[in-house]
Amino acid sequence: MAESEREIKPKPRPIIRIGLFLISHSLLVSVVCCTAGILALLLLPVLAKNTYISENALMPGSASPMLSNNDASDGQRFLNRILNLDSKTTGTDIEIPEVIAEHIMELGGEVSYHKFQPVSNKFHPLHFFLGPDAGIIHENYSCSSYGINTVGIIRAPRGDGKEAIVMVTPYNSVRMTMGEALSLGVAHSVFSLLSRVTWLAKDIIWLAADSKHGEYAAVAAWLRDYNTLSFGDVKLHPEMCGASIEHEMTQVKGDVISNGFRRAGTMAAALVIKVADCSTEFEKDVLKIYAEASNGQMPNLDLINIVNYLAVHGQSLQVRVEKIWSLLDSWLLNSLGELIELLGNVAKSLNPQWKFGIPVADYVEGSATLASSLYNQALGVPTGPHGAFRDYQVDAITMEISPKFASSQRVLFLLLVGRLVEGVIRSVNNLLEKFHQSFFLYLLTSSSRFVSVGVYMIAFALLIAPLPLVAAALFSDASKSKLGKDVVPSEPALSDESVPTFTSWKWLYAAKAVLVVHLWSAIVTLLPYFLCQIPNSSPSFNLSMWILLSVISLFLTYWLFGSFSFPGTSQPQRKEWALLKSVTVAAAFIGLCLMSVINFATAEIGALLLVPMCLTIVPLRLDIRVNTMKALLRGACNVLLVFFGFPPTAFLLLKGALEGYDSIRFGDFWTWAETLWAWNSATYIYICMVHLPCWVLCIHTLLHHC
Repeated sequence: MAESEREIKPKPRPIIRIGLFLISHSLLVSVVCCTAGILALLLLPVLAKNTYISENALMPGSASPMLSNNDASDGQRFLNRILNLDSKTTGTDIEIPEVIAEHIMELGGEVSYHKFQPVSNKFHPLHFFLGPDAGIIHENYSCSSYGINTVGIIRAPRGDGKEAIVMVTPYNSVRMTMGEALSLGVAHSVFSLLSRVTWLAKDIIWLAADSKHGEYAAVAAWLRDYNTLSFGDVKLHPEMCGASIEHEMTQVKGDVISNGFRRAGTMAAALVIKVADCSTEFEKDVLKIYAEASNGQMPNLDLINIVNYLAVHGQSLQVRVEKIWSLLDSWLLNSLGELIELLGNVAKSLNPQWKFGIPVADYVEGSATLASSLYNQALGVPTGPHGAFRDYQVDAITMEISPKFASSQRVLFLLLVGRLVEGVIRSVNNLLEKFHQSFFLYLLTSSSRFVSVGVYMIAFALLIAPLPLVAAALFSDASKSKLGKDVVPSEPALSDESVPTFTSWKWLYAAKAVLVVHLWSAIVTLLPYFLCQIPNSSPSFNLSMWILLSVISLFLTYWLFGSFSFPGTSQPQRKEWALLKSVTVAAAFIGLCLMSVINFATAEIGALLLVPMCLTIVPLRLDIRVNTMKALLRGACNVLLVFFGFPPTAFLLLKGALEGYDSIRFGDFWTWAETLWAWNSATYIYICMVHLPCWVLCIHTLLHHC
């Protein structure tokens, strides 16, 4: 009866059989998936699609521009007045906000001043997730340390005051450049037009941001007070500041200019207008678009699309997005581009409907732009003051125009850029709801081509797919040796139907080791807070101390917790490293998946470095003991992967490859990490609490005593 029951035992479900098959062939699956993942990443420029406007209500270019030469001439007169100001005679920078407020008032807008203090960018663990402007102000402040933003508001004649569009023009009130003055002139021209039109359905806010403490700081301070109940105006002590600023910021002409905080509606979109130095590299005016915000956040793609469409088709501007220029001369990319172009021609000859492959130049330039987009998103640091708006879920971009004109053509330049800004505002004004139709997760390969999340996530999924399979295979192999050498001789023999007690609890000690190393990584994450307290320390010294203290704390952690001791045996066990590697691979898989939710670009780059190291690592003694060419090559490959996987090494080698090894210094990694924690980038947390502990565990596996 028992034998018949065993014979009719049901087979596992198909999904279980597939899983067991993949686990049993984990080596082949790992090679295929990793190779396919890298190839998919290299093919992203080929798979990029042309941008298109998803929201029909935007209707860019449907109306003729209304900005006239008179508006541009008014902007030039305002520009000349700003340039003629001599702040050195008065010793204060209040004159520029005064002039801006006076002109806004003449145009019929509401004016208010916004005072703010500079914030400290020192690393503080308690404020890490509160944003870069966490409210940590300088203790020793004076009147000169205050920044003064000037805010002008036009109330929409067709609106109900519930929505608004923001124009931002950063300028340095201490030392204004020609480009900053031109951006103020552009905003004045547009503001002059919008104060007269009747089609406005959304309020218009012009923020002239005082950027003497940084462009982002000025915009972020205003946004923080705009979205909170506190007005943010810190009262100045008369004995410290005198009456100069207080006199300038008191109410003038009734309630037209107010020291109080004025608000409009909920922000639908924001445009940061910047003018760079004159362009000599290109034949016509160039518009550069910056869109990356904190932790890889991007504005809705429709906002970039309407700017690109109006700039190219409306004002004949050359639109560009940032790229890594050193990759344009890469031999590898050019060779790969030639191969892809050849395959595309062959496919087209077989079937004209097969549209695969792009020209070599397009592939190389698309790859350089894609790499820049991927890096800027992974860095997690905003590429301009527009990033402050994304922290409040407001779609915003920075438009930087590099003009190619003589000083006598300022009116034409103001007319050109002003009409572009007018067209963008008019399109956003047509929206009945917030941007939502197009993509929020994408990578740019040019100003008119993009890769959506549904495409570029395939490369990441292929890279991390082998991790759970390898973890299960390693655990299964370690569990199969229940009656082999790994079993303590004094243990009683186990039947086939019972679960081996030795291996059933032994993996907990491997999990304990992994947990302790990740707890140690939290200590490493907090060490810079104490190192920043050392006065006048160089980046090289800080990095050396960071590494030294991390190593010392690691050995202390091993000594306190006994992380890698496996009780129950008196001799080295051959499967200890397999269990440790199994839990390490599982931890890497979980960490990469969690990071992909926060910042997909960071997880993508991290998988390229972490996955090959976690998959191939084995004890070095095993390869030396076998003493074959294959084993020695595997051992050398593991040593190289561990060397390149160390975060400072990977960063310095990558920077040297892109910028030249003559320009790199040992302390550059500290400077880079300092940028990450100053902007509270989640990439810093990933490096310290996911990548670094997995690297340490791979080192332990490599040096295992089996």
